[in-house]
Amino acid sequence: MPHLPQLHEGHAPITLHELFRDAVDSFDDWDDGSTEPVVMFEGNVLPISLVFDHMRDCTDILPGNLLGAIRERLTRPWSGDSPLDEMSVSTAARIMSVLSRKRQLRHGGGDLAAFLRRMDRRRDPGQIA
Repeated sequence: MPHLPQLHEGHAPITLHELFRDAVDSFDDWDDGSTEPVVMFEGNVLPISLVFDHMRDCTDILPGNLLGAIRERLTRPWSGDSPLDEMSVSTAARIMSVLSRKRQLRHGGGDLAAFLRRMDRRRDPGQIA
């Protein structure tokens, strides 16, 4: 079973950052009522929720252009702890995970199989479902 690269002391390799950006872009293109978007990684098709879940512990700072894309989805203004209002990839991944799950549930995509896949990933966070 293929694995996503692991974080190194909270830091993600550039390939994971690019995959995260692709997942956010795919979320943007997600039409209401359609199935969850997927992204490609090393020849594997991955649901975007898997990418968001995998990046939940990434302590890297989110690039500014992605910060704007994440901020515009929030219902309340974002105010970071730093003077530059930076956001970690972890925070962005958690936000996108919630938004993705809400959309799946709103359109009937939240099923038992998806729940079981998430539980498996928690036991082995690098495993690709």
